[in-house]
Amino acid sequence: MTIQQIGDGCISFQFSNIITLETSKQILHVYHMFNRDELFNRYKIIDIVPTYCSIAFHFDASESFSMQYGELLHQEIENALINYKEHQSDEIIEPVIMPTVYNGRDLKRVGDHNGISIKEVVRKHCQSLYLVAMIGFRPHFPYLIGLDKALETARLDSPRLKIPAGSVAIGGLQTGIYPEESPGGWNLIGITDPSLLVELKPGDYIRFDECTGL
Repeated sequence: MTIQQIGDGCISFQFSNIITLETSKQILHVYHMFNRDELFNRYKIIDIVPTYCSIAFHFDASESFSMQYGELLHQEIENALINYKEHQSDEIIEPVIMPTVYNGRDLKRVGDHNGISIKEVVRKHCQSLYLVAMIGFRPHFPYLIGLDKALETARLDSPRLKIPAGSVAIGGLQTGIYPEESPGGWNLIGITDPSLLVELKPGDYIRFDECTGL
């Protein structure tokens, strides 16, 4: 685990250099443990930001701050990971269902790239359970882990200037949902209700459900 101080009020812990489901689950366990524990107040944390491979703790820069916090937090994280290993089988998964109309302009491109039919693209996209590893790029944009490797498709060479809100898309081995109209270079495969994204948090699970209309 690599520790790095970022500016006057942030310490980042990098767990790995490779994106994996297991790494994200460990990071999100730490994220949830600190958010709901007295540890949040004990270390005067003002925000915690998880990513695919690291987690950052933000503090009030006006307070006394030093890398001593990093050493203390490192031990707390190690304790959290021991707790994770002991209780990971107790996880109860209740996914948020995302009704999705699969009518995206790049649906055929994804199928052709992977040598499968449009129907198979939809089936494979719906059958996976996705973990919200982090929120980023735009407010409420969920980065999801769990895409079937048979759907992996490179981003567009030239990003589009306007992607409709609610667009479900694939970029490499990632899938995500655009919460608002914005530029974007991922492959558009469908559309869902963007209002469903507002309550999503890192650590939530998503399942896509094909529908004919929203």
